[in-house]
Amino acid sequence: MNHVDNEGRLYAPAVRAAMVHFTHDGDTLPFESAAALRTAANAVERLRARGSESRGGLSSGALDLLIRLSVAGAEGIAIGDLATSAGVSPRNATGLLDTLERDGLAARQPHESDRRSVRAKITPTGGQWVDAFRRPSEVAMGALFRGFDADELALLRHLCLKVAANADTLG
Repeated sequence: MNHVDNEGRLYAPAVRAAMVHFTHDGDTLPFESAAALRTAANAVERLRARGSESRGGLSSGALDLLIRLSVAGAEGIAIGDLATSAGVSPRNATGLLDTLERDGLAARQPHESDRRSVRAKITPTGGQWVDAFRRPSEVAMGALFRGFDADELALLRHLCLKVAANADTLG
């Protein structure tokens, strides 16, 4: 259960108590922030999983690729470019694409002018899957971020991406 600190901000007392004993200098805020970020990410992931379970149980990675394929256009997208846009390795993208292909949601096709290149493309079934998933996702995100204004959402996005960028610099 969360509590409110003197500045009116939420915190988790159990996390704070554990971190006080973990840190050398007593500065628990970075650790509490990391724990809160994990808690929020897990909540979003659980919500996404519940939503996709009723539509075939796609993993979050496969779902992410399918959504990216849904906006790639009729020509599809090179698998390497798909991997880069999703922030995964080409090998991981290939495995996720295998799953989408097995389920009839995506297909590979040879590049028209480069015989060494393969492009990934959403299938009509995949397009229908995304269309069916869109509205429940909008409702879920609306509920998840209820009470947030546009500035708070933009700041949350900014801070999460800043954490991710800092993590990338650590190797």
